[in-house]
Amino acid sequence: MTSLIAIRRTFGRIISTLGGAVGTVIIIVVVGAAILAPLIVTHDPDALDILNRFSGPSAAHWLGTDHLGRDLYSRLVFGAQVAMLVALIAITSALVLGTLLGILAATLSTRWERVVLIVFDIISSFPSLVLALAVVAVFGPSTALVTAIVAVTLVPHFGRVARAQMLTLRNAPFMEAERLLGTSATRIVLSHVLPNIAGPLVVLASIDIPVVITIEAGLSFIGLGVRPPLASWGTLIYDGYAYLSDSKIPVIVASAALAVATLGFTLFGEALRDAVDPRLDRGGH
Repeated sequence: MTSLIAIRRTFGRIISTLGGAVGTVIIIVVVGAAILAPLIVTHDPDALDILNRFSGPSAAHWLGTDHLGRDLYSRLVFGAQVAMLVALIAITSALVLGTLLGILAATLSTRWERVVLIVFDIISSFPSLVLALAVVAVFGPSTALVTAIVAVTLVPHFGRVARAQMLTLRNAPFMEAERLLGTSATRIVLSHVLPNIAGPLVVLASIDIPVVITIEAGLSFIGLGVRPPLASWGTLIYDGYAYLSDSKIPVIVASAALAVATLGFTLFGEALRDAVDPRLDRGGH
């Protein structure tokens, strides 16, 4: 009950700001489109209609068609599904693994803590996009592979934050009391550590989502991400760019969708960060 009240208050602070409200609306639209994609599309996103290629917006095709006559609205909606699937799986995997390693680093001996931190440094030395390019170039385009690579490169982000938060809690009075009472380490982590460090980690996750969406779109744009005919905002932008002289609508529609989605998650992440920042004065003074 207390957790629900805290979540409700945090959400209230988020939508009380213009940026937070706009970001929330955009996220609801994008996530809703991804979840309801099969129900809200008007055409099969992969269905070809060569006779109607590059047609403009109409009652039959709300955003027009691409170079193969495929419905742009339907492909745009399924592109949202791909973007959110990659982002959520990558962020969730990195969050879970990074948090676990960060907590272990703060509780293990100095020797093993140093090993974990070295692993974080090694992973962080490779930019996500560069590492993804190298691995995909060797093993070939794969949505699952791109997702795994992005998740691995984000692990240090969450690991370092979790470790720093754990270090501040390790010697807290309530932690000492739990140890004296004989509470197991697992119970302490689940009951006390995770609830206290969840805020910064969730903020970091929300801020990283637009980064993952952009990486997926960039890899798909150069042909190393989602494999055709699966719709992706990156492939939509590439197809539109390749036939820019025939029609500007495809590239404009796909680019606008990517820009609006990343803007929405960025605004929401910043509003969430401000809402959970303990340094802010909640008294309004």
